[in-house]
Amino acid sequence: MSVKHTILICAGGACISSGEESVKSVLEEELKKNDLEDSVRVVQTGCMGSCNLGPIMIVYPEGVFYQKLKPQDAKKIVEEHLLKGKIVSSLLHRGPTGKVEPHAKEELPFFTEQVKIATRNLGLIDPFNINEYIANDGYFALEKVLKSSPEWVIEEIKKSGLRGRGGAGFPTGLKWEFTRKAPGDEKYVICNADEGDPGAFMDRSVLEGDPHSVIEGMEIAGYAIGSHHGYIYVRAEYPLAIERLNNAISQAKRYGLLGENILNTDFSFDIELRIGAGAFVCGEETALIQSVEGLRGQPVQKPPFPAQKGVWGKPTVINNVETLANIPVIINKGAEWFASIGTEKSKGTKVFALSGKINNAGLVEVPMGTTLRKIIFDIGGGIPNGKKFKAVQTGGPSGGCIPAEYLDTPVDYESLTKLGTIMGSGGMVVMDEDTCMVDVARYFLQFSADESCGKCTPCREGTRKMLEILDRIVEGKGKMEDLDMLEELALTIKDTALCGLGQTAPNPVLSTLKYFRDEYEAHIKEKRCPAKSCKALIAYQIDPNACVGCTACAKVCPVGAISGEVRKVHEIDQEKCIKCGSCYEVCKFDAVKKVDAVDLKLNIKNE
Repeated sequence: MSVKHTILICAGGACISSGEESVKSVLEEELKKNDLEDSVRVVQTGCMGSCNLGPIMIVYPEGVFYQKLKPQDAKKIVEEHLLKGKIVSSLLHRGPTGKVEPHAKEELPFFTEQVKIATRNLGLIDPFNINEYIANDGYFALEKVLKSSPEWVIEEIKKSGLRGRGGAGFPTGLKWEFTRKAPGDEKYVICNADEGDPGAFMDRSVLEGDPHSVIEGMEIAGYAIGSHHGYIYVRAEYPLAIERLNNAISQAKRYGLLGENILNTDFSFDIELRIGAGAFVCGEETALIQSVEGLRGQPVQKPPFPAQKGVWGKPTVINNVETLANIPVIINKGAEWFASIGTEKSKGTKVFALSGKINNAGLVEVPMGTTLRKIIFDIGGGIPNGKKFKAVQTGGPSGGCIPAEYLDTPVDYESLTKLGTIMGSGGMVVMDEDTCMVDVARYFLQFSADESCGKCTPCREGTRKMLEILDRIVEGKGKMEDLDMLEELALTIKDTALCGLGQTAPNPVLSTLKYFRDEYEAHIKEKRCPAKSCKALIAYQIDPNACVGCTACAKVCPVGAISGEVRKVHEIDQEKCIKCGSCYEVCKFDAVKKVDAVDLKLNIKNE
């Protein structure tokens, strides 16, 4: 019997965590029960991008996009769609307003506004099956370069304008050229998959959904610089990526696409995995090299740069996952094609992990130069619950916060730098009106301080001192001179820290001081958090005109601070309240209010 339907099930990390395996199990049971095993092909793919909609299933040839599935929904899809040909409308995607959007994936705004190069195969192929990668032009680029000279390959990458997608944006072809020309009988290629930014999952998704694209990119880099050995440095927190990488490496070796005399040529290249323990600093290239060698992951003074003296003291090219995933496409389609996408100085596309206060959280890939507004509102679907957009954090702990007035800024390396932030690896955290920007700065600085390797004094001591000041401010104990001290410390750290991570650690503080200084001043002068977010500066109060006495708030209060009888107005004992917010979250009548603690104290005093 021929295959009549192909079902793609997203098996990325987000969908698996939301129950994909249970959905797949029921689907297979129902297919077997209805004798559809031969006519329906089920494929587990990598991340489809729309992570907040998982588990996701797409049924072809119709292209119907089913979302937020539960195990029992799989039975309904088999009974209605596969047996009767009826689309199950209750399982279709619904926009922010609740309205059912077009049923096909290819018609949904989240997908139609993207241009996929690095993520071209995600959600389309089985990452465990090398044949599916090959069927989508996989390893064709490797065959092409093996018939060309290394110099031609480097020139093609230079002409493409590809810049490193790990954050710094250094021209990839130039890095390869430096390494090729560096003296040395042995050279190495390292794939940096140590993705440590909070809210970032771009590299993980590519490794999970299309591991062969990274392997092929590494081999092409190896051929170009004269290397025969590569390392993929991936953090231990990515077990799914590690499993699929190991499988892909084994398959490539069996097919003669990795190892000795690749494709019957004199070029040999092998790849080893190195599992990192999760230290953020190991994302910095010299610290990564130390870790690969089995040493403590700490940065080393540059120069010499890795292109001259890298792993084992040999010339080394280090590229991140996304950079390498672009390489095969550039070779197959040509440098001119790639350079035609993006802006004058930032070519191609960029993958972002959209997270935070956004309707369509997930993985997106757009041409360089796409505006923040288009990414957040057209693709991301805007802000949930009718809230106002306040800021977006790019570049993770090394980046900065961009306010609403710059929503029409094109996203490229130069434009973001002018605003006091960076592209980074691609994290993009969206914030709404309920977000306290002082606390955001404190959160990211806390992360950087905790992850500091401690080797240099400016980063080790400076970030801690800045954190102490921010802690005082969010507790309502700050002074105006603290703001001058924050800026002075931040600029000193930027100028004197040993590595790029330390030098950029103050960026969240500097950018929020620049664009949201009024919030800092409100915390200090008025002892008030404008976003009503900082626990020390807020209190919870029950509105007697809205309370219906349902007792829901009293039931969830962990310290018994709420009193009141059924159907009568409840009260919160401010002395007992620990400000956990449970009552606020559970109240269905909007009776529990967040108020400024300073105002509440004044009211109590006046009474």
